[in-house]
Amino acid sequence: MLDYAALERIVHEAGAMALAHWPGHGHAPQVWEKMPGDPVSEADMAVDSFLKRELGALLPSAGWLSEETVDHPERLSRGLCWLVDPIDGTRDFIRGRPGWCVSVGLVSAGRPLIGMLSAPARGEFWSATAGQGARRNGKTLASSKRAMLPGARVPADALAKADRDLVLVEKPNSIALRIAMVAADEADLLATLRWGFEWDIAAATLIAREAGAAVSDAFGAPLDYNKRDPRAFGLLVTAPAIHGAAVDRLAERAARLVGE
Repeated sequence: MLDYAALERIVHEAGAMALAHWPGHGHAPQVWEKMPGDPVSEADMAVDSFLKRELGALLPSAGWLSEETVDHPERLSRGLCWLVDPIDGTRDFIRGRPGWCVSVGLVSAGRPLIGMLSAPARGEFWSATAGQGARRNGKTLASSKRAMLPGARVPADALAKADRDLVLVEKPNSIALRIAMVAADEADLLATLRWGFEWDIAAATLIAREAGAAVSDAFGAPLDYNKRDPRAFGLLVTAPAIHGAAVDRLAERAARLVGE
């Protein structure tokens, strides 16, 4: 049986480890690019190694899938799998901005079972367990209840012309934190129209769903995790009443982008 308190301690420690490298506190971690436009820092690698060791010891039966670890198909034979992004929002992290977090999810048979986000630069710790609700700093979360798509709050830098009936709100670089904003009723809609990886969203989508939000891919289909190809096209996290309208609005754009 998983020791939940031990898991919380591990994720808190991972957040503290990242914070100890954060330029926002005057540190200067080494940074390089995995590929053009895709930065990584020594903090990402240190947190990844720590979590792989500690989570592996906590639950040896679980597989492992992380942004900073070479994928191994052995995880596919496991009923349980850790999905980890050691620092989600690396661009904010290396710029000394607080919009980053450590993301740890545990999936069972393709569905999120536990999700935790440690965002120490924001003084936040988010958690959820399937069927047991979601919390931020111990306080139970209830997602947005918005009933109409026009006027919905969206964490984004800019809006397409067709979406200018929506309202921009703060956008942390971390997609996990943007998802969590819907869980906390600080946003009504989070949408992406690109290929994304499971480790970015597994923990946060559980937090959103347990807070009452609707979660799907860009076409409105359920998300699966621990797949051979750990990607999905697009993500939609919304207040439940506007989910169908959001799917309809994005359908043509999503189909065109997938076709391209």
